[in-house]
Amino acid sequence: MNDMADERRDLLILGGGLVGMTLALAAARKGFSSHVIDRADPAELTAEGFDGRASAISTASWNLLRNIGIAPSLEPQACPIHSIAVTDQLRPGLLDFTPEPHEGTLGRMFANRALRLALFEAARAEPLIAWHSQAEVTGRERGEFGVAAQLGDGRRLAASLMIAAEGRGSPTRENAGITIAKWDYRHRAIIAGIVHEKPHGNVAWEIFYPAGPFALLPMQDDADGRHRSALVWTVSEVDAAGTLKLSDRAFLAELDTRMGDLFGAVEAVGPRSSYPLGFHHTARITADRLALVGDAGHGIHPIAGQGLNLGLRDVGALVEVLDEGARLGLEPGDAQLLARYERWRGLDSFMVALATDGLTRLFGIPGAPASAVRRLGMAGVQRLAPLKRWFMDEARGMAGDLPELLRA
Repeated sequence: MNDMADERRDLLILGGGLVGMTLALAAARKGFSSHVIDRADPAELTAEGFDGRASAISTASWNLLRNIGIAPSLEPQACPIHSIAVTDQLRPGLLDFTPEPHEGTLGRMFANRALRLALFEAARAEPLIAWHSQAEVTGRERGEFGVAAQLGDGRRLAASLMIAAEGRGSPTRENAGITIAKWDYRHRAIIAGIVHEKPHGNVAWEIFYPAGPFALLPMQDDADGRHRSALVWTVSEVDAAGTLKLSDRAFLAELDTRMGDLFGAVEAVGPRSSYPLGFHHTARITADRLALVGDAGHGIHPIAGQGLNLGLRDVGALVEVLDEGARLGLEPGDAQLLARYERWRGLDSFMVALATDGLTRLFGIPGAPASAVRRLGMAGVQRLAPLKRWFMDEARGMAGDLPELLRA
């Protein structure tokens, strides 16, 4: 950990979560120094326990984690996703995405705690990162020649470029006056870790009900060999409080109804948490000496599990743009570089957001005719190899103009 707090660095990263800390490490690999400021206590974020909060890391995102040197410590904790099964209310007409053996997995599941531990450990060992945790930002400055953040303890941290990585409610974005389009799905995602009787076979299940998607994501067995999955269950806002308050026994009964006999009996449920679901997208992802990454710029429905992966694509693109600029003698806050980042990431993240929003609406239409149409469409995709390949490339994050750090 570097204590030279007041020295000017290349980057001022506000938010040291999964996206912000990955950015700091990726930038350090290219020789950029950073201040990372975060309100949270790292000890709380890495506390023991299986709470079901987990992330699907696509093939492209895994390449990034490998390229910044943290894959070896993470690999033993990965649960590979060998296939994705999509079904309309467990009715006939299953759509399954299973790559050929030589193509590798569709991604890897990790407990968020494991990702944080690996990132935090690497950040502590990186001299180019000055990490300021449990720090409150009381003021932000962006001027012609640089940026700065004022901290609650009186310190002032200066840099060339400010990066907002604080997530959906980014105060830095608000402070910059960047307009945002958003709508609320009036639904909440209930997250929990579950222990079940039968192995999941490394299959990620997406079961669509009119009230919202019900996802079961494969996790590693625990130390006692018990089979585990992460549950992401979408319920309407009006039902959320009641569902969270159900006794464990009543909650298990609700899960049984929705899971059928997929994994046999559900034997235990970890702590339940929930968060509101909404779509938001900023009109732009840059301003003078400011770049937005991750959920600060685009928040999507978790239906496709792509939120974090989208943020990591932002990381790869921004670092590549800054690195190419440095070779031309441009400093990180240069307007030309930010314009290039805007062009590269603005449209791609919007298209992914639009697609997930469309899926959410399509599967949320109630009634037998809508279900029949969905299953007809799924059967068509199931039979069309090129279309299935396109979906699998999207799931792997390997489609489009990929930043160098996200390539193998």
